[in-house]
Amino acid sequence: MDAEAWSREFSDFLAVFAHRFPRVESRRQAASYLRGLLSELERKNGWTLAEVSGEKGPERLQRLLNFYAWDTDGLRDDVRSMVAECIGDPERGVLILDDTGFLKKGLRSAGVARQYSGTAGRIENCQIGVFCAYASPKGRALIDRELYLPKAWTSDRERCRQAGIGDDVEFATKPELGQAMLARVVASGIPFRWVTADEAYGQVWRFRWWMEENRIAHVVAVPKTQMVISMKLTQERAHHMIAEVEPGMWQRLSCGDGAHGPRFYDWAAVDIRPLREPGVGHWLLARRSISDPTEIAYYICFAEAQTSLEELVRVAGSRWAVEECFQAAKNETGLDHYQVRGYQAWYRHITLSMAASAFLLRLQKAEQKGEMVDTFR
Repeated sequence: MDAEAWSREFSDFLAVFAHRFPRVESRRQAASYLRGLLSELERKNGWTLAEVSGEKGPERLQRLLNFYAWDTDGLRDDVRSMVAECIGDPERGVLILDDTGFLKKGLRSAGVARQYSGTAGRIENCQIGVFCAYASPKGRALIDRELYLPKAWTSDRERCRQAGIGDDVEFATKPELGQAMLARVVASGIPFRWVTADEAYGQVWRFRWWMEENRIAHVVAVPKTQMVISMKLTQERAHHMIAEVEPGMWQRLSCGDGAHGPRFYDWAAVDIRPLREPGVGHWLLARRSISDPTEIAYYICFAEAQTSLEELVRVAGSRWAVEECFQAAKNETGLDHYQVRGYQAWYRHITLSMAASAFLLRLQKAEQKGEMVDTFR
């Protein structure tokens, strides 16, 4: 791709959300920030982004994150729409909820605390971002984000004010933040069919109940001790119910391709909750390792009654797409390279990183359609 063609496509991309930046200076700095995030810099912090933009220091870019008036959530909405335009699929589109940690030093960054980080695999001093990703056979991308604030923060309003967190921002669990993001997606009208999430979200019955009330099909992980209602109207733990599955009920299926090809497991689904509305199905799904049959994962599923086991397996396997989103955004568009402390600045950097990722997705889709082949040769 030559520089002139890239610049032309980038200008068209910026035009999509230029109205979110009411002043010329904020639009210019946003363009510079995005160019920096899309550059091949190894570290994309304030100083390196300023250098690649031709600035003497990071002050102007910091003003973009901290002081300029622009519509951060509006840009988020534009990113969501752009992703849906590129990879939206009303039949196979999946929304994925997950969180990732951002290691931080000190105590002043909004939401920072000693808490478990899945990224580090241990308790660390970090911020936790909760994200919603969109995945379909056409691709995957992040479309929404929320910063998790531990109770130690929301119970100390003065500390919140110093980090720019308004008095109206109250404590919310990660599943509650995820539910708020799903509600925004539903309100936006973009096409999707499924929701999936790991057991930190799936084990919360209020979250599952909300999805059922809104007729959102889902396959969500739950712990082995999850209580479910059997077809005999008794409450049983998930692992006890699956232990009674006949050997012939297990099917060896791939839940999608991984780094080393198809990911095969043994799968079984059991009907649960006999008191149900007509036309819908409830299942307890189990995924068993081929090499170690004692390693079993469990999922609660809700969808149309005729949904096949193969489709439930596909949705369960699609959760890994969010990990690919995190890795790509951290490596390619500086998702975790920020050096900001304020609440608003966190949202602005993360949203701009998501926008940069959406630009890369847009380029990829255009090339696949052949719309840019001649231009980029």
